[in-house]
Order: sequence, then C-alpha cells, then structure tokens
Amino acid sequence: MSAPQSPTVPAPRPAAPGELPTSELVKRLTEQVRTLVTDEVALAKSEMTTKAKAMGVGAGLAGAGGVFALGGGLAFIAAAIAALALVLPVWLAAVIVGVVLMVIAGVLALLGRNRIRAGSPPVPKQAIDSTKRDVETVKAEVSNR
Repeated sequence: MSAPQSPTVPAPRPAAPGELPTSELVKRLTEQVRTLVTDEVALAKSEMTTKAKAMGVGAGLAGAGGVFALGGGLAFIAAAIAALALVLPVWLAAVIVGVVLMVIAGVLALLGRNRIRAGSPPVPKQAIDSTKRDVETVKAEVSNR
C-alpha cells in the first residue's frame, strides 16, 4: 500500500530588487550594513588578538634574549678585569673597568636626554599645523561664497 502523495508546492522565489517596495529595500540595506559592520568588527578583533598574541610571544623572547645578553656582557666585564689583573692588582683592574663603564653610561645617558628633549612634547606638530591650515582654507573658501 502506498502513501497518498501530496501535491508538490513550489518554493516561493525571492522577489527581484526591482519588484520590492522602497521600504523593504531600505530594511534589507540596513540589515546588510549592520551585518557587514558586525562581521568586519569581528574580523578586526580576531586579527588583532592573533597579532597581540604573536607580539606577546615576541616580547617574551626578546626579554629572554636581553637577560642572556646581560649575562654575556657581565662575563665580558669579568674577563676584562681578569685580563687587567694579569698586569695590575685585581682591585685596580676592577676600578679601571668600573670607571670606563661609568663614563660610557654617562655619555649614553646624556645622548638619550638630548634625544628626549628634541622629541618633546610628544605631539604630532606637523599634523596639527596641517589641520590648522586646512581649517583656515575651508574658512576662507566659505567666506568667499
């Protein structure tokens, strides 16, 4: 015994955009723009999360490299003191190496201070000046009309 067959009902076809009323088109546009913006924000969040994780790992590796470089630098300092101790008393060798290191530190600190002063205040001066010129140009054009 076979089951009774129901008549096949064709699926309604979507209306072409030209057949829709303006209100429906605006509604669809609003929904599509909202979806697009939401998807773009989600993509940006995902991308920034991935990049932030990679940067965090990179910063950790760079920090570890810095620690090992510090250890290597200290070993070189000890080697310099030991080399000088072959011809001078150990205490004098340590004092000489310490003075040289302090002179280098002082020179670097002065150079750094000068660079910091040259860069302060930390504002985008060129961008501000350019924006002021743009505003003045727009004001001049509006007042001429």
